[in-house]
Amino acid sequence: MKTGMPVQNKIFEFERVHGPEDSQDVVFEEVRPLLTSLLDGYNVCIMAYGQTGSGKTHTMMGSQLLEEHSGTQQETQQGIIPKAAAELFRLISEKPAESHTVGVSVMEVYNNEVFDLLARDEQGNAVSQHRDVITTSSGTSHVPSLTYEPVCNASEVMQIISSVLKLRAHCPTLIHTDSSRSHLVVTLTISSKSPNAVALARRLQSAKKDMQHSAQKEWWSPRCRRANPAARNSSDELFGSTASSPCLSPSLSPCPSPRPSISQDPFMTKLQLVDLAGSECVGMSGVSGAGLWEVSCINRSLSALSDVLGALAEQRPHVPYRNSKLTHLLQDAIGGDAKLLLMLCVSPTQRFITESLQSLGLGTRARQVQKEPPRRKNNTLKVK
Repeated sequence: MKTGMPVQNKIFEFERVHGPEDSQDVVFEEVRPLLTSLLDGYNVCIMAYGQTGSGKTHTMMGSQLLEEHSGTQQETQQGIIPKAAAELFRLISEKPAESHTVGVSVMEVYNNEVFDLLARDEQGNAVSQHRDVITTSSGTSHVPSLTYEPVCNASEVMQIISSVLKLRAHCPTLIHTDSSRSHLVVTLTISSKSPNAVALARRLQSAKKDMQHSAQKEWWSPRCRRANPAARNSSDELFGSTASSPCLSPSLSPCPSPRPSISQDPFMTKLQLVDLAGSECVGMSGVSGAGLWEVSCINRSLSALSDVLGALAEQRPHVPYRNSKLTHLLQDAIGGDAKLLLMLCVSPTQRFITESLQSLGLGTRARQVQKEPPRRKNNTLKVK
């Protein structure tokens, strides 16, 4: 509201609006359904966008983790990242054992450069190291030499993140006493393989042990018409001959069969959890010196993100992913058939109305993105 100017009413529509009374659990319920898509072969990205001090890091990380940088959190204060990690491992626990493995990487995009926060120096100390982003022949983004840590549960994920949060660039401003000056990108990479392949490998292992202990045991396949009885007494011949040998079991017959054997390649999906740096006005934040360059890089990268969403919304033939290291890094999570959830963090105060309108405008543009209907990933079966 400005003196002498008529009041303007603007209406914005989104899938869900959370007020200050909503808990972290309520917010996470909007995220939970997306995580199932990871095990179906889709990349998923969840990012928080908004001006500095609007609550992005609280939404993604939770408040207690920010205060302690280590240790345990109260369940109700956990943000999207720890809750998503716990939900992912819960989903994996319902799958056959050894069918999925998970690795975590932590990066920051600072002054339009990508840094690996899990890298180690020669003494084994955590140190931020510069990394490049390249585009592979298949059109996906890749970070060579990026450090991945294997993890088995959500606690290990949060311990790793907590240990490197101190490496993230921070600087006090007039708006926020601990303002993040970089975009934080936590990536959980899930390697999956067919449950049938896991079961088959176990059965073959068990079969070999059984044959070594009992070479005389006769199990015959109905299809084994050309079995050589003389080969019954030699376990070496049992595995060495596929044309004439007694068979281990009807389902694991080494004899030729009209049905060819099949194997399934593993596939990898990525869950990218992004705590974006906040957009800000220099006049309000009061930064100077090197901070001016930081603000410039932050605002330009967020503008590049807006341009990418605009290009996708308008279905332009060219999407400018490479205009910023942030969008280049997140290319797999924004484009294609990946699933993106954008959390807009908006300040309720009249003082920041301009920044709030900018955030709501970007959210409106993101809602206009119409992707192709999702298709369940068809993992190629190799016929041998």
